[in-house]
Amino acid sequence: MTRVISAVFLLGMLAVAAASQTTTTTNNGDLQLWNDVQLNIPVGKKCEFFTKGTFRFGKNISRLTDGRFSVGFIWKPTKALTISPYYWFVDARNTAGLFRVENQLNLSATYRRMFKGVGVSHRSTIERRFRFPQNSWRYRALLGFDKDISKRIIPTAKFFVTDEVFYDSTLRRFSRNRFSVGVTKTINKHAAVDIYYMRQSDSFTHPGDLNIIGMVWKFRI
Repeated sequence: MTRVISAVFLLGMLAVAAASQTTTTTNNGDLQLWNDVQLNIPVGKKCEFFTKGTFRFGKNISRLTDGRFSVGFIWKPTKALTISPYYWFVDARNTAGLFRVENQLNLSATYRRMFKGVGVSHRSTIERRFRFPQNSWRYRALLGFDKDISKRIIPTAKFFVTDEVFYDSTLRRFSRNRFSVGVTKTINKHAAVDIYYMRQSDSFTHPGDLNIIGMVWKFRI
């Protein structure tokens, strides 16, 4: 665990350095902390029920800006393919600093294969967004790579890199990009944690350019 803590510290320092540079060049940037806790419960050989809670802190990690709760299913019809329908409740601050509720119906499909020791995955997600004053939808496409880390460095851990683009039906264009790099550490057969740094670029929302330190705790019964 000492090496995992060191990895968290390093990712945090990278995020702070990037955030400092961003805030000197634009007023549309922010440093945020994202925290997720997910619980998976098997309901069959190929299907699991899951629920997840999320808290996001923004304004340079000084206040709560976003709370989320989701429930859904994960279905693996084959070893390489994962399909997940889920509902997402979002209560987030708008540009006026007021919390506004959004309800989402989502469907994602992920295809992952191994190539010479490197996992390559593609995830497509359709989001139907119910919110005031206008409902809309988004398409999200993510490309990811992961590789096992040597046991001498961090046992039972993987290094990952992802890049995700967003198409917004209201704007009628690709409006957002998220690049992330991090480590997945398997603690035991019931628990794992993702620790990552993410850079979001978005010139259509405020704040849109984000430097994010994130942690996702995953538990499986």
